[in-house]
Amino acid sequence: MLPFIVTVFLLFLSSPPPVTAVSSRCAAAAAKTFKKCASLPTQDASIAWTFHRHNATLDIAFFGSFISPSGWVGWGINPAAAEMAGTRALIAYPDPNSGQLLLLPYVLDSAVKLQKTPLLSRPLDIHLLSSSATVHGGRKATVHGGAAIEIRASVKLSHNKTKLMHFVWNRGLYVQGHSPTIHPTGASDLSSAVTVDVLSGNAPRVHNRRDFSTLKTAHGFVNAVSWGILLPVGSVTARYARHIRSLGPTWFYVHAGIQLSGIALGSIGFGIGLRLGELSPGRAPGMHLKLGVAVFSLGILQTTAVFFRPERTNRFRKYWKSYHHFVGYACTVLGVVNVLQGFDLIGEEGQSTSSYYGLLVYCLCLSTLGGVCVALEVNSWVVFWRSAKEDKLSSTSSSLAS
Repeated sequence: MLPFIVTVFLLFLSSPPPVTAVSSRCAAAAAKTFKKCASLPTQDASIAWTFHRHNATLDIAFFGSFISPSGWVGWGINPAAAEMAGTRALIAYPDPNSGQLLLLPYVLDSAVKLQKTPLLSRPLDIHLLSSSATVHGGRKATVHGGAAIEIRASVKLSHNKTKLMHFVWNRGLYVQGHSPTIHPTGASDLSSAVTVDVLSGNAPRVHNRRDFSTLKTAHGFVNAVSWGILLPVGSVTARYARHIRSLGPTWFYVHAGIQLSGIALGSIGFGIGLRLGELSPGRAPGMHLKLGVAVFSLGILQTTAVFFRPERTNRFRKYWKSYHHFVGYACTVLGVVNVLQGFDLIGEEGQSTSSYYGLLVYCLCLSTLGGVCVALEVNSWVVFWRSAKEDKLSSTSSSLAS
């Protein structure tokens, strides 16, 4: 186990920067018109650009593809961060009436992200000099599923804000009127954002899913073992082993050792999860992160509380035990729920086979532990009723003898 932990830490601290591949469309465009090009980390998209220093103008071409004949493809600039909310976008889609390709400006504010209001076209508050969209791949250049599209734009930048540009892109299945509907919510769709250093001309440092798949595997495995297995086993040990008189205080040391091992491994898994979040720009945190923070906080709180455990004769001991049981069971239940949530996320990323087998193995371990718990619980109640019956018979015999 120790070599595995060391390996995980080394991967966590020193994950190397990936090599950015360049698509053929991007390379062809760059050779003709643009100085730089690079593939983007999701949706097989790519960008090509030229930055003109003398007038702070950025010429850029975005290459994407439709996922349905009535769908949309969008690309935009976020002045603040590499995320959806706040993006000034150009969205292309076929006109619902004529079928001709349209390219309209949209502002993606927080109300649109929360789906409180439909997304309607409105002028952008950035200095857009020109824009155009072209469909490739069809014999008559019509929109169809898989059709390639090129969106070009020229933007005038402020001289004091010319180094880092946050680009956001996505695509959807259909358009209602002239309002693009919500895009798919898979992990890759929620990670469609990148930051480019246009001043130096460096390609964006993107992290493809393959580039940190090892971290994802380590994150899932470590958390499934720690929060999902070790903590439940530690709770079961405390509940049933302490009633075995022949063990003496040994049960407590076994329980504490299992729980501390689980929390230590879980802390490593939590750290890897935070690192994965940094490598996934634009992704919404979601319930998985919130549950992870809650479980980690409860685990640290539970560990810290051990150092403040009152003596057996202390009148506050019963309150501490109640608190210890409540926090421990809450941490265990939330940990198991979050592990299942993690398997669900893996399935959304398209790794359905690995997600299925991983979930199958985990559920097998969990159901085995559940079966053991049921057997021990039934046995403890049988022992309890037998003891109660024997005590009652003993009391009756004593009263008759007297």
